[in-house]
Amino acid sequence: MKDALTIVAIVLGIVDLWVTIVVLRSKIFAPVQKVLQLLIVWLIPLLGAILIYGIHLMTRPRPEGQGAPNGVATPAAPPPPPQDEESLGGDEKHLYQPLFVPWLAQPEFQQYYSLASRQTVVSVDRCYTLYTLLLQAASMPGDIWECGVYRGGTAAMMAAVLAAKFPSKRLYLFDTFQGMPKTDPSNKDWHKEGDFSDTSLEAVKSYVGYSDTCIFKPGFIPDTFAGLEANQIALAHIDVDTYHSVLDSLAFVWPRLSVGGVIVFDDYGFPTCRGARKAVDEFFASDNHRPLCLATGQAIVFKS
Repeated sequence: MKDALTIVAIVLGIVDLWVTIVVLRSKIFAPVQKVLQLLIVWLIPLLGAILIYGIHLMTRPRPEGQGAPNGVATPAAPPPPPQDEESLGGDEKHLYQPLFVPWLAQPEFQQYYSLASRQTVVSVDRCYTLYTLLLQAASMPGDIWECGVYRGGTAAMMAAVLAAKFPSKRLYLFDTFQGMPKTDPSNKDWHKEGDFSDTSLEAVKSYVGYSDTCIFKPGFIPDTFAGLEANQIALAHIDVDTYHSVLDSLAFVWPRLSVGGVIVFDDYGFPTCRGARKAVDEFFASDNHRPLCLATGQAIVFKS
């Protein structure tokens, strides 16, 4: 900035000298007029130079501890972020990409996720969200429900966690196990009837295991909820992608969800599942509970 101001000052000085010569040599102006013209020519740049210099003094960096114009000491600038691996945490550097990635720091989760990853389209960050909320919600009264099982990846993960940590909990699994039911494009459904049909009840049962605690309910929602009206639910994982299936699931699950329990909507934020988001938003529009949309694309609602 200092160099720029110097160049501007030189240019203005040259212009002023040229104007001075022109005015002095002019025969048009009277002597008094010449004096006034020269005062204007030189006074305006002088005032501008004084103003610019004052701004420069006020904005230039101050050494640490030197008093500011108002008498208050200027605080020292914060140190730059550490660049060497030791300052960044040594062997934890890989956990920041650029923010903390918790699922890389938990070998136990990686063990459970390996069960899900083979048979799911649910990404690792969403599986970690579901895993963490399961650990919290399983202490609440009620069982665990999953609406939309597909090939059983997340169901296998949750079944293994429950068997190891909450053996008294049951896992209810609702799906056609034959692909998507009829969808409704007028309610923003993108998927078509028959999508995700590369699965079967027998294959999912074999993969998930834990037949003593996993209860499979094949068929169409909400028909498969019949007979479960007295059940309590601690956590529900709703991953059915379409407007009517989400709305029907919510209508049955929410009244039976324990206080402190949670619903995880897997596909709330995905552009291919706008019908699912519409159903959730409509359901809670007249309720004090609000869905919290996560950066993963999921949404969660805790019951209070």
